Amino acid sequence: MPQIKSAMKRVKTIEKANQRNASQLSTMRSAIKKFKAAKTAGSDEAADLLKAATRAIDMASTKGLIHANKAGRDKSRLNKMMAK
Repeated sequence: MPQIKSAMKRVKTIEKANQRNASQLSTMRSAIKKFKAAKTAGSDEAADLLKAATRAIDMASTKGLIHANKAGRDKSRLNKMMAK
């Protein structure tokens, strides 16, 4: 544990940011899994889940949690899956 007051504050800030980032990544992954499960099951709500997954990917990319190229690749793959 740091001794300097500003370093102690920074540790707390970093912990909060790590929790927030992990939560958002988990939400993104869950949205993608829900879409894939619905698509393989032939559910009618797959289009809505695709929209939610795309939004989650875009949010993660905007926040810098995933690279822009990964976001584009993931969205492309999901759209391709939806078209089949």
